[in-house]
Amino acid sequence: MQIFRSLEYPNFRLHIIGQAISLMGTWMQRVAISWLVYKLTDSVFWLGFVSFISLLPSLVLSPFIGSFVDKHKKYKLVFMTQIGLMIQAGILTLLVYLKMETVLWLSILGFAQGVINAFDVLGRQSLMVHLVDNRKDLPNAIALNSSIFNAARMVGPAIGGILLSTYGEMMCFSSNFLSFIPVLITLWMMNVSESTASLSKGSNWQGLVEGFFYLKRSPHIFSLIIVMTFSSLLVIPYTSLLPAVAKEMFHGDAGTFSWFESAAGLGAMVGAINMARLKSGTNMRYQVMGAALLMGAALFLLGHSSVLALALVYTAVVSFAMMMQNSSINTYIQTHAMPMYRARAISYYVMAFQGVFPIGSLLIGALASYFGLRSVLYFMGGAGILIALSYYLYLRMHIHKRLFKF
Repeated sequence: MQIFRSLEYPNFRLHIIGQAISLMGTWMQRVAISWLVYKLTDSVFWLGFVSFISLLPSLVLSPFIGSFVDKHKKYKLVFMTQIGLMIQAGILTLLVYLKMETVLWLSILGFAQGVINAFDVLGRQSLMVHLVDNRKDLPNAIALNSSIFNAARMVGPAIGGILLSTYGEMMCFSSNFLSFIPVLITLWMMNVSESTASLSKGSNWQGLVEGFFYLKRSPHIFSLIIVMTFSSLLVIPYTSLLPAVAKEMFHGDAGTFSWFESAAGLGAMVGAINMARLKSGTNMRYQVMGAALLMGAALFLLGHSSVLALALVYTAVVSFAMMMQNSSINTYIQTHAMPMYRARAISYYVMAFQGVFPIGSLLIGALASYFGLRSVLYFMGGAGILIALSYYLYLRMHIHKRLFKF
């Protein structure tokens, strides 16, 4: 089938198999950490803070790491980061086993994970082009990779919720630790060929400066990174509020929270499958605009909802739109950036997505504590709609400028 055409490549198949198993464990750990933080503190602010501290390295380090990745082999880097993430999961398991879990320790380990993950994300994104031999199949590979991520996001929290309520947090953390074994095996089985000719030269600082000026010369990419920045600051942090939505708005428990996470995963997976079905030549920038509008409208409806079933549907729609927006931006950058600048261009995308997100989580958590959960969901929905309208106006102005030149 055309939707699975990138699975024809052996390296990409191995990547998908390893990721499918490992990501299940990752989402189990995320659910357990969120619930553990909320159980220890009973505070949406601390939920936002732990998200902030774990993703802060992506904001601070991503541009520097992008320059580093452009100078080094991606395969070796990804292998090392997976070992590092496995060690982090093992320490977290040991900590809970010894009953030493505190918000301080969770924050420290979250920060360590964030540093390793900042290298891993950029390494994996840049490696993707080497796993698929035909460049035309790269958008399909990115979409299928996102499908696996979001399938794990749907199934992982559901399993994690069962393990969490039955056996406790340690079972989720130990499962994540063990899930890294398959991904290391599949990485070892790959035969990846990376040409040194496309690697950038010079110092990391010089590479960082060159990457910045490349973006200045590429407004079609830079404008999408701006959209991603504001979306990550004001809209996407809704995910950090889901434990509070489950408990405060619908008087639920860990099981209810896992339903929201699974609904979000289902919506995102449908979005990823929809991306995989797209034909080459689709205008990704208009997809970004439409997805941003849908995300804002669904968030507004989630804030207004008082029926659990409808709230789960709205959560799925928000994640569907978020997946369409983020995957469209990622695909556009990977297929339009020059090869020697690709990792640096992706690094700014990662900084805008994962780096700004923790600031947004901290901001949204503080606003929710002060103004209330529903009011902040209304605010986030309105922000999403405004971002979509602003980008629409930008695209129209860009078209008029091009027509005026001719």
